[in-house]
Amino acid sequence: MEVTDIGNKEEGKGINKRPQQAKTVRFLHVAFDTTGDSFLAGDHHGNIYVFDISRNRFRLVQKTGQACTALAFSLRRTTEFLVALADYTIKCFDKDTKQLVSWMRGHEGAVSSISVHSSGRYAISTSSDTAQLWDLDTFQRKRKLNIRQSVGIQRVFFLPLSNTILSCFSDDSIFAWESDTLICKYQLPVPDCGPKISYKAFAVTRDGKSLAAGGRSNLLHLWCLDSKQLIRVIQMPTQVRTVRQLEFLPDSFDGGASQTLGVLSQDGVMRFINIHTCKLLFHMGSHDDAITTAAVSPNGRHVVAIMDNGSINVYIVQSLTQEVNKVTVSCDNCTEMHNAGGVFSFDLSNLKVKVRSEAVQRPAKSLGRRTQVKVLRPPAGSTAEDKENELPAGLNKKRLVALLKAFGEYPAKYRMFVWRSLLCLPENYAAYSSLTDKGLHSAYLALNDKYPIKSHKLQRGLQRVLSAFAHWAAIFGEVEYLPLVAFPFVKLFQNNPMLCFEVVATVIVNWGQHWFEYFPNPPLNILSMAENVLAHHDKELLQHLVDCGITSQLYVWPLLETLFSEVLTRDEWLRVFDNIFSNHPSFLLMTCVAYITCCREPLLLCSQKQDFEYFFHHRNNLDLGAMIKEAYRLMGSTPADIHPRTMLSDFTPLTKGQYPVFNHYPQFIVDYQSREREKIRLQEMEYLRERQEVSAMHADFVRRQAKEEAYYAQQELLQKAEEQRRNILAQEEEKLTQQRAKLAAMKRELKVKELQLLDETKRRFLKHQQDLRASQVQRLDQEISRKIDLRERETAAAVQDLEVRQMELEAQRRRLEQVTNSLHSCSFLSPSLLLLIHFSLPSSLSLEVAELSLDRGRAQLDSSERQLLKEVRELRQKLAARAREGSSASSQSVLTLSSVSP
Repeated sequence: MEVTDIGNKEEGKGINKRPQQAKTVRFLHVAFDTTGDSFLAGDHHGNIYVFDISRNRFRLVQKTGQACTALAFSLRRTTEFLVALADYTIKCFDKDTKQLVSWMRGHEGAVSSISVHSSGRYAISTSSDTAQLWDLDTFQRKRKLNIRQSVGIQRVFFLPLSNTILSCFSDDSIFAWESDTLICKYQLPVPDCGPKISYKAFAVTRDGKSLAAGGRSNLLHLWCLDSKQLIRVIQMPTQVRTVRQLEFLPDSFDGGASQTLGVLSQDGVMRFINIHTCKLLFHMGSHDDAITTAAVSPNGRHVVAIMDNGSINVYIVQSLTQEVNKVTVSCDNCTEMHNAGGVFSFDLSNLKVKVRSEAVQRPAKSLGRRTQVKVLRPPAGSTAEDKENELPAGLNKKRLVALLKAFGEYPAKYRMFVWRSLLCLPENYAAYSSLTDKGLHSAYLALNDKYPIKSHKLQRGLQRVLSAFAHWAAIFGEVEYLPLVAFPFVKLFQNNPMLCFEVVATVIVNWGQHWFEYFPNPPLNILSMAENVLAHHDKELLQHLVDCGITSQLYVWPLLETLFSEVLTRDEWLRVFDNIFSNHPSFLLMTCVAYITCCREPLLLCSQKQDFEYFFHHRNNLDLGAMIKEAYRLMGSTPADIHPRTMLSDFTPLTKGQYPVFNHYPQFIVDYQSREREKIRLQEMEYLRERQEVSAMHADFVRRQAKEEAYYAQQELLQKAEEQRRNILAQEEEKLTQQRAKLAAMKRELKVKELQLLDETKRRFLKHQQDLRASQVQRLDQEISRKIDLRERETAAAVQDLEVRQMELEAQRRRLEQVTNSLHSCSFLSPSLLLLIHFSLPSSLSLEVAELSLDRGRAQLDSSERQLLKEVRELRQKLAARAREGSSASSQSVLTLSSVSP
């Protein structure tokens, strides 16, 4: 890493990150904190750095390990920051402790931007398809904005100083939503004429009243969010084809209505233009050294740009051009301001005050007439007086005073800038930081008890400024009216406490000369100067005050110790101090005398002291212009011997680098009061400690007494509860005994019913078994009968068949015998024929075989009959055994049932 001295560079190169290798580690995103003195930077390796511009320091605060897609550094807790990473998550880290605070998930795409509400409580993260609203106290998602697939989200962000959310879509539609209820407040009308811009870049002024939008064109649209109208279309040079980024350049003294707009185009050049005059003021970057993205500090002093090569350049706006903060009086193409009949404006193209001799007019005293004020330029040769009138930033005090006399006041838009130039503020950041680093002074720890303020921000700002004064000089911890002197400036410079401190210090050093010489009493010498001037110019009024017993401590000192803040309104007070800061320190006393003389009529009518006290501590009807004119008259007509100018030193600005030593006060009194205050503080602390101990003892006694009473009350309640419990238990036992008796009777009855049911069931089962066996026996008998019949029929058939065969055999035997007999009788037959006949007739052997087979069939028939009879006997025996078993079981169940007593 290589860091150059960014404070002494005028060409804008400030911080470049280069590793030791040849390859450059590119930065991707930057974000400023609320003070504008430091910013975050993240590279594509996931390293997050914090750069302190004022101290020219940097440090690594986090290593995320992946590239960041968005950064935000304006949370309620100033040490925390948000980082959107490439994995679509958002993480919150603490830059001091380097710890992870929270991890937020929910996006399905890369987060392109993070917008934090001005209070630091809420944040909106935007991706191409959705926007999500987060509560940064709990880090929980409150709402989610989903859109149609055909319409993408360009950007969703909070408007400054309001609770309005602005959502910009890819179809150029812009909607405003209430952040609490998400109710649509209004929609900006889409321009239907002219080329379509396709908005890509947006910027809003700090007051939230103007919106600039640009995109794929060289045209810029400027919207007024109060009227919801497109008020201006700005055409950029022809080199601009696409607008990548828009950033308003804030000015500390413009009231938030920024006029300078930075436009980053596709060529890498960021051009700063005036949105009212459409004039190009200056530019940053070039084609060779192109800018990819940029961030503007909230105070408008620095611009941080990420270059195309991945490095970071820090630009000091004041050194970029001398035309941004210059002032001119003109009526051409500038913001006009009307005051007392005159028209004048401030052009940022020139810091020197120029009054056009023919354009500036103011009303004269005479009715209906106008006198022309001509302020001519001085000759070319510079004189010693001109050098004395030259102010920082190129302003000329003489010309400013001429402008002030012409219009009675400085323009509100540039008043703070003019004051800072008139007072020649050194802006000693380091010296002021050394004072604030000492913390709150013990004298102002209880400031809120004596000077309660509704706004906590103003209360803390006043406390810090007063503590810085007490650390600067010891007397400022003892001066009781210092809060009254500082409060109007604290309220005016509440966003820049360092400038507030230096303005109040300059007022005390110059316009508060000799105020502390009579401390702790009012400055009698200063009051005597004012009284001498009043005696010279209005003896009657002074004599009336003396006759009423009213001294200068009552009619001059209240005006001085509050610097007119109690008797004038804000606008009147600003006009008065425009003139006070533009003149010699003695002009403050002349203003006091002028206030008294301009109010002489009501003062002459007062006679009571409380009336005078009320008059000089409250607002009164007063012609401020006449009072200022009277102060100038007193300034010029007062004799030199009593003129405060002769007794007061000329204006001396604060020294640069370190603040001057302030010791114009009686040291011993301050030291004595400081010692006494410290002694009183220690006594108060001791008293508070003792009172705290006594309170603790009393609280302990009361607690013990209450505990004891509670114990006895609890014991009584426990006894009563125990008696009630015993009675309830006795009743419950009695009820339980009765219920047990009833239950026993019910059990006996149920047992009897159960046995009866069981007996009946057994009987029905036995009957069923008997019926089943009887049916089986019947079926067996039938089967046996059928088989016996079948066997008998078969036997009968076999017997009949045997008889038939027997009869056939008998017939054959008879035929054979007959044939044999006939053959024996026939002797004429040949032996061969006899042999043939013998073989053709059945032999006696075959007959024997047939008889033998017949006998065998009869034997088989007899054996089958015997086997059948044996099977019948076995079946009948089994049926008889089963019948006996069934009868014995039924008799046993009957005996069991009879043995049970009811």
